[in-house]
Amino acid sequence: MYLLAIPTPTSVKGAARLGERLKYKIEHIGCNERWPDWRVALEPMASTTVKNVSRVLMRLSHRFIEMVVRCLLQLIYRSPGEQLPPIQDLLLLDSASALAYKIRTRKRRTLPGSNRNLRGDIRSVGLYKVVVIIGIAKEAKKEMVEVDNKSVPIKSETVVETFIARIKEVNPILNCVVDERFEAALKDAREVDSLLEKGTKTEKELERDTPYLGVPFTTKDCIAVKDRPAENGETEVRIPVMSPKAHSKFYMLDVTGMCHTSGLYCRRNIKAHEDGSAIAAMKRAGAIPLALTNVSEACMWWESNNLVHGRSNNPYNTHRIVGGSSGGEGCIHAAAASPIGIGSDIGGSIRMPAFFNGIFGHKPSRGIVSNFGQYPIPVGEQDTYLGIGPMCRFATDLAPTLRIISGKNAELLKLDEKVDIKKLKYYYMEDDGGSHMVSPVQKDIKESLRRVVAYLDKAHGIKAQKGSLNVYWELCKWVLCMSNHTFIGLATAVLEDMGVQHGSEKHTHFVGLCKELSQEIKDMLGTDGVFLYPTHPTTAPYHNEPLVKPFNFSYTGIVNILGLPATHCPLGLGTDGLPIGIQVIGALNQDRHTLAVAVELEKAFGGWVSPSTIL
Repeated sequence: MYLLAIPTPTSVKGAARLGERLKYKIEHIGCNERWPDWRVALEPMASTTVKNVSRVLMRLSHRFIEMVVRCLLQLIYRSPGEQLPPIQDLLLLDSASALAYKIRTRKRRTLPGSNRNLRGDIRSVGLYKVVVIIGIAKEAKKEMVEVDNKSVPIKSETVVETFIARIKEVNPILNCVVDERFEAALKDAREVDSLLEKGTKTEKELERDTPYLGVPFTTKDCIAVKDRPAENGETEVRIPVMSPKAHSKFYMLDVTGMCHTSGLYCRRNIKAHEDGSAIAAMKRAGAIPLALTNVSEACMWWESNNLVHGRSNNPYNTHRIVGGSSGGEGCIHAAAASPIGIGSDIGGSIRMPAFFNGIFGHKPSRGIVSNFGQYPIPVGEQDTYLGIGPMCRFATDLAPTLRIISGKNAELLKLDEKVDIKKLKYYYMEDDGGSHMVSPVQKDIKESLRRVVAYLDKAHGIKAQKGSLNVYWELCKWVLCMSNHTFIGLATAVLEDMGVQHGSEKHTHFVGLCKELSQEIKDMLGTDGVFLYPTHPTTAPYHNEPLVKPFNFSYTGIVNILGLPATHCPLGLGTDGLPIGIQVIGALNQDRHTLAVAVELEKAFGGWVSPSTIL
């Protein structure tokens, strides 16, 4: 029997009405029976009211703290910070695919009409006369030099030298590079040039077998890169990875490998002893590893700052963050210091840095790219959430790079199939509905999404539909509270005790929500749909500001939980001079759709905007 307790039992009808509101079943109570304590029945209502009030207070408190911290940081950081040196060599403005084409076809470029040794300072491409500004080494002056029609083939060594020079220019300001192999890369480049001079392969064979032959690339300091085989008596040595007071654990390490710290102080002496799968694939494609870039500590935070290598700075405003954990990688591309890069994404670690730095970044479908060589090593479900993918300034480089690092799995993606963007179905949402611990979406970002929707309508007659995912908001709570799977290190430590524990009743409930949302999105997108959604609610915050808005990563984290492909697309600069953009989400293994939309949006909105002047 279900009992409803009310203060006075004078009206059974009144009790029934109240009971209906409380969703309690009313049973007739005998006149001689005592009515139970009314507080028992009102307890569910009181509990719900307290929760609602708590949420409102939490939201208001969070907004207030955000506002106060932002005001303080604006007082501290009044200027946009240090400006980057101008881009003076137009090779820096070529895509990786264009560089590969020029190298293997021995395309010719003009040389300055000067007898000076201007290594790395050639400013022009083409067979016509132009006037350019040449920076003269060791002299604090500039001179005008007229370019004549003399030309030489573009060599891999020239390309590598050009990007090395750019890294040396910008890294003192940005602190994005944590390890380099410049001399080894130049040696590799000379070997490529020697191979091409022999002419043992046709251009078509080179394109087929080594599509990135002679092109330098970078990756983050959590993906293993073996520098080169040991030479001149170098041997592998044992280096301790734990303090003497801890258990005695040693790893066999190659002294010639590149650093593999993942931003952890305890791994400051660790070197990679073999290549990660994605790096090995890039090398087989002819690409040349150039440098490693900075990450957040243990790749568990969305600002790239650690005790080993320090903090990286945003090229558009050095007082702002570069994102994480692939923050250094996003930073180096924005500064035009690398033509192509490899990042990894477990909660937005490719897409957030791509957003903050105004470049393109793609998280592949679940299981497409091997995670071998990544540290921390993903285990269990984490391996399905983590995705290694390309980061670059030009959308046209995304598909070729994904094809390379996917290996045999590239067949599942059908990347060679042409995509007609007019035949795709488009859905969009402007925000997450107002989660109480997540910042509201900035006006500039919402307007950029609306511009995309308007462009699709005007240019292609495509009517994008405003989406509504019924279980999305509840699932976001799971992303924020799951202590076992969020990538935010500080928050996970706190939520370990107060969050949703793996295997608990709530965990089972949210796993069910995940499956429900996954099915809802699958039904919505089908095999020919894409979903347009903000990559992040705000432009790049100031340094340390993410501490008061730790859960903003939910905009990207939800995609990792679902295992779907997602491509961040830059859409210019906001009113604060910082990059804005959106992510394009596709159905499982339909990466080609999001990549095709990225190429279209680059054509329509311009893509990457240089943070420095171009001479």
